Amino acid sequence: MGFVIGLLIVLLAFLGSPVFTLIGGGAIFLFAAAGIDSSAVIVEMLRLASLPALIAIPLFTFSGYILAESKAPHRMLNLAEAMFGTMPGGLAIVALFTTALFTAFTGASGVTIIALGGLLYPMLEKQGYPEKFTLGLLTTTGSLGLLFPPSLPIILYGIVAKIDIDRLFRAGLLPGLLLLGALSVYAFVTARKAGVKNIPFSKAALKKAVREIAWELPLPFLIIGGIYRGLFTASEAASVMAFYVIITEVFIYRDLHFFRDIPRVAVKSMLLVGAIFMVLGTALGFTNYLIDAQIPDQIFAWLHTYVSSKVVFLILLNAFLLVINMIEIFSAIIIVVPIIVPVASQYGIDPVHLGVIFLLNLEIGYMLPPLGLNLFLASSRFHKKLPTLYRATGPFLLILLAMLALVTYLPSLSLLGANP
Repeated sequence: MGFVIGLLIVLLAFLGSPVFTLIGGGAIFLFAAAGIDSSAVIVEMLRLASLPALIAIPLFTFSGYILAESKAPHRMLNLAEAMFGTMPGGLAIVALFTTALFTAFTGASGVTIIALGGLLYPMLEKQGYPEKFTLGLLTTTGSLGLLFPPSLPIILYGIVAKIDIDRLFRAGLLPGLLLLGALSVYAFVTARKAGVKNIPFSKAALKKAVREIAWELPLPFLIIGGIYRGLFTASEAASVMAFYVIITEVFIYRDLHFFRDIPRVAVKSMLLVGAIFMVLGTALGFTNYLIDAQIPDQIFAWLHTYVSSKVVFLILLNAFLLVINMIEIFSAIIIVVPIIVPVASQYGIDPVHLGVIFLLNLEIGYMLPPLGLNLFLASSRFHKKLPTLYRATGPFLLILLAMLALVTYLPSLSLLGANP
């Protein structure tokens, strides 16, 4: 009977049934089969609603969507170009850091490629960067920044793994900066080889860009700096950010109209949040069954029989996470994390270090052929065939995989910043 139900769930998934219905239905069936009341699933939904950190998800998502709908991306690029465009490879490096910051604020929703890709593509092309490099860069930047606060996947991981979100924010900073540094070196080398000319420095252009973005410029320092310095928690930072961006974009810059645009943006952003919450609520109930049935212990016992080495386990773990994160992103966090955290801890892997590994796998999964979400978004945005993008992202993929290996086997890169 269990096999038939499992086959039915797989069939419904292929037919396009909502993920939360499959997870919730599966959880209810498994509890009923074990003779446990189905209210065990509902209890987890109630527990989820009482989590203090939960409010950070809708507030950060709403704030990110407001920034994406305003002219903030234009002002960010103008300032970055005026400051760093004169450097060799400056525009490409500007693209890396700007999109990483934008992705951190907007979450893993593909907004970066849509909002900034269209601006950066003609700029990079006009300056003489090779098309292959430009396509690879912009496809990669769609998921850069997931290691920086207030990244939505970090918050989700912390809630599901029951880890302090502020510690995760601090743990991801150094690996994220190292990754941006490695990609910047590649951009510098490519620009030198292609003979890309630097943008002449203009003091007038810099002053103009600073004046234009004067009200938005403090935002990263206020939110990210406030979290790292312990001035406020992730939930408090989300409230501050939501208030700040509404005041800035509606009443100061007037990019958005309060009564016409804000309700529309709220609805648009909450559709994503609602989908995440439905999956999260049902998945936590499903996780309860897995823990009651001692599935993680059984997995560890099986692995320990064949995999005694921590190094080999980490290799297998990364391979598994890359495939899972390429196929289904938010569900992977919600369903897989509760299973792998106790198994990994048996091998002596710190849950915070595991979180950074997971999030870096998530960044790579977005651009991993053949199903990475960034590839499809870039194909649609730049009107290029997928095989072209597969080749373009190759060098960037190798850099990200090298950084994944570094972060995986040097836990100090993550844990050094995790403790205040």
